[in-house]
Amino acid sequence: MRYYLDASTLFIRGPFRAASTGIAGGIRSVDTLFNHTVPADWQSDHPERELELVAAAAGIDPEFFGLLTAVPVQQACVLQYDFITVFITAGIRREPPATAGTINIMVTSHEGMEDAALLETVMVATEAKAEALIDLDLPATGTPTDAVIAASEGEIRHRYAGRITEAGLRVREAVLHGIPKALGHHDAEVRPDSPAFLIFSRLQGGHWIEWSPNECRYYPCHFKGQSCDFCYCPFYPCKDESLGQWVESLNGGKVWNCATCTLVHEPAVADYYRKFPNASREELMQLHGKIKGIQ
Repeated sequence: MRYYLDASTLFIRGPFRAASTGIAGGIRSVDTLFNHTVPADWQSDHPERELELVAAAAGIDPEFFGLLTAVPVQQACVLQYDFITVFITAGIRREPPATAGTINIMVTSHEGMEDAALLETVMVATEAKAEALIDLDLPATGTPTDAVIAASEGEIRHRYAGRITEAGLRVREAVLHGIPKALGHHDAEVRPDSPAFLIFSRLQGGHWIEWSPNECRYYPCHFKGQSCDFCYCPFYPCKDESLGQWVESLNGGKVWNCATCTLVHEPAVADYYRKFPNASREELMQLHGKIKGIQ
């Protein structure tokens, strides 16, 4: 799984099996998920056409699931909890339900899920969203246009995804933490120009950490002059043992460790990837090799 933004769309790419409650939703295999921002006054009797235009303009395959929102995708929150990554855009107002806003949630797992588990993931994410809104004392547990996508890739490892399973627990915690954060982004007087990235850390007890390239106390963690545009790798976990390795986690499982990889930290590689967000990891590795050869 990897993701990137353009001016109005958050794209997530991967060989997914996915379930969507959005426009033209259902459950099927797709190569792309996206959340696209439309103007606040946007209306259409054929919203699926808007999704098709976004896909065509991006040059992506016709097999996709897309969502629409009036919230700028730069205000999204991205939350990573082990093998689960959750993307949230949220805008809600204390007005009648017909104009209450939209909350979109996209859940991805790099551990495969059966179709039933994908549907359970949609249920868990929706339940957690409602719980978060109630905790915020908001007048509704959702809006008429809310949507959820649940997607997984890789070998099937999860038959179930209820709220106390390995997958469901992580999804629930990410959504509970992400909804108020995403609403805060939307409501802020000075709105952010890039998504917030939060990762669940077990150091000193389990808690969420928000990473900011402007306030990182570990810079430079690789080499002087490195690029930090992609501190958390868009290709994680690549499982390429020439770049990283599997290590024991604190809970006894295995996690992918790429602490020594500098692929996306070479300034020239980072610049290239910003210009060509569809570039493959192999393409970036070739560029990285050329740079190392010159050096």
